[in-house]
Amino acid sequence: MIQNHSAAASLTGGLTLREAVPADFDQIGALLSERGEPDDAIDHRLVVTDPDAGPSACAVVVDGDRVVSTATLLDEEVRIGGVRLPAGQVELVATDSAYEGRGLVRALMHWAHERSAARGHVVQAMIGIPYFYRLFGYEYAIDIPQALNVNSLPPADAAATLRAARPSDIPAMAALQASAQSGFDVTMPHAAACWRWLLEHESSNLLVLEDDDTVIATARTTPPGEGVLLAEAAARDEVAARALLSGVAALAPGAEMQAVHRAGTVTGNAWQEFLDHEPRRGADQYYLRIPDAAALLDRLRPLFWQRLTAAGIDRTGRDIVLSTFGAHHRIPVLPDGLGEVVTGGAIQSPGSVGGAGVAPDHLAALLFGPHGIEGLTRIRPDVYAADEELFQVLFPALTADVLSYYLPY
Repeated sequence: MIQNHSAAASLTGGLTLREAVPADFDQIGALLSERGEPDDAIDHRLVVTDPDAGPSACAVVVDGDRVVSTATLLDEEVRIGGVRLPAGQVELVATDSAYEGRGLVRALMHWAHERSAARGHVVQAMIGIPYFYRLFGYEYAIDIPQALNVNSLPPADAAATLRAARPSDIPAMAALQASAQSGFDVTMPHAAACWRWLLEHESSNLLVLEDDDTVIATARTTPPGEGVLLAEAAARDEVAARALLSGVAALAPGAEMQAVHRAGTVTGNAWQEFLDHEPRRGADQYYLRIPDAAALLDRLRPLFWQRLTAAGIDRTGRDIVLSTFGAHHRIPVLPDGLGEVVTGGAIQSPGSVGGAGVAPDHLAALLFGPHGIEGLTRIRPDVYAADEELFQVLFPALTADVLSYYLPY
């Protein structure tokens, strides 16, 4: 086991896991390009040379001087009901094909999770290949909105100019995204460093729509090719939203185009008539990992109290009991708020004490997901509540909007 996230650790077969250093960057880039996409090398360089991240954000497994596996941890923030949760996101994971099957990714994920804990993160979020990251404690929790076919276009707006974003546009873009995310229960905005990386990397294009020297809309698109994906769209008003859609389409005339639907936002409302809303397969989801349930629940106490008081529910003098079956968490209800979380041993029948039960692999979905406890109880036999009124208020169905470094499409 790795006891110190910054120390080198010996692995089997004479391999060593350690933090990356600048001398590794060329090898890391070559490995990422070989096992992933050529642009991954550029993205890695942007992260490890950024003052907010630096080389220590990345770890490598080396065989002598040869880099044979790597992973990078990014700093993120998940926001829910006014509570800001420091979070981590693992990206840029790759292993030399000759070294697969030797547990190197597992060791790197352990390093990332230790580093994440040391940085104060109480949750990790990521996009990953199906199932694989469940092996490391991640579970599917937050729906990824679908990319819908664009069937028709609004008239072009000759007064507005669509152009590549510049560093000076970051405050305006961030403000537009904050406005777009304001209607969602759970959000993850771009960090300041991420905005810088998005301006420089080549996996997507960051655009702004400008009118009279004022940025009125923004979006990310995939590079023009056989088709165009329009994502992370945000606009000042519906006029700007329609101009954004027609402007992006004009970048690749005749190409098939899809737009990610952000329900309830300015762009989501303005584009209703132009998108094909035919239901498709079930939604993909973001992975979440909760390393310490008690620590996360403790951070969420102000939100739980807000929900209780808004619903007019008074359970003063009683404990809220949430069991994950192998352990349980008690939150005392005081006259003026909720007390600190107290964790105890297994409670196999939490209903007998008026509590709720949730299997640990459903906890992330309960706290952040679109079903709430009411929906989960209909599809998961190991999620239930004795006091339905209380727990439906504490754990409602939530909407979410996540902005991640890589587009999940």
